[in-house]
Amino acid sequence: MSVPFLDLRSMHEEVRAEIEAGWRDLIERSAFVGGPAVAEFERRFAAYCGASHAVGVGSGTDALRIALQAVGVRPGDLVVTVPHTFIATVEAITQAGASPAFVDIEPVSYTMDVEALQRYLERDCTVERGTLVERRRRRPVTALVPVDLYGQAADWDPLLELAGRFGLKVVEDACQAHGARYHGRSCGTFGDAAAFSFYPGKNLGAMGEAGAITTGSAAVAERCRVLRDHGQRERYIHVTGEGGNARLDALQAVVLSAKLQRLEAWNDARRRIAALYCARLQGEELVLPAERSGARHVYHLYVVQLPERDEVRR
Repeated sequence: MSVPFLDLRSMHEEVRAEIEAGWRDLIERSAFVGGPAVAEFERRFAAYCGASHAVGVGSGTDALRIALQAVGVRPGDLVVTVPHTFIATVEAITQAGASPAFVDIEPVSYTMDVEALQRYLERDCTVERGTLVERRRRRPVTALVPVDLYGQAADWDPLLELAGRFGLKVVEDACQAHGARYHGRSCGTFGDAAAFSFYPGKNLGAMGEAGAITTGSAAVAERCRVLRDHGQRERYIHVTGEGGNARLDALQAVVLSAKLQRLEAWNDARRRIAALYCARLQGEELVLPAERSGARHVYHLYVVQLPERDEVRR
């Protein structure tokens, strides 16, 4: 029996009428770039996450890169992240002109190992003239990008404590964690900014490419808006050459607003199915996903380890 990896068709049937009505309205008004539909989704998504601000952008990769630029990462900096993540985490760092410094994951949650991060910061870095510098590459270490992987939040309390102690800006890669929580707090609210992807297969997915940045800082949000729109605060008044074309289009904003209303129910369904998998797979020669204590996993992916992975893949 062939089981599809993801059934987007049935999901879209739930929201089809609402999306089509919203698209007809956009066609009538010819409002495709920015405008009320984007602003309304930004307002709704910020409220859903419990963030002060949300800034819609063209993709999750755009969200990560712009967030890094907005919090102050500069060319030549080092940004600490994990090697076990989708490549866009690292692409965004290099697109911002920085380089990654890798800290491994811990084997249960697959998120950044707090003890490994502490060793890196204490052993491999030093403070010179008030700046944290990596001893080997002699470059400033300025930011931390933990990843909420597969729908599971990183271990945020100790990560933020270390970031504060060493003066690091924090960008949360929440691209796989729409609706995930850590001790009652939603992913997308940790650190200085957070990045989300709305690739169609995500828990909250567009019908194309889309992303968003959430932040508690009005200044960071404004910087993100400038960077996503060719460096301009108002039309043809460009205040920086670092901007680009990374706007969220109104068609995708309509889709996302319609789906956002159902996200909690869809996440609850994912959790029920994951619990069924865990119950049925107990006793098999597998390492099953484990939900962090005090966290709410939303199972963007249900990932297992097995001894003969390559054989199974074939």
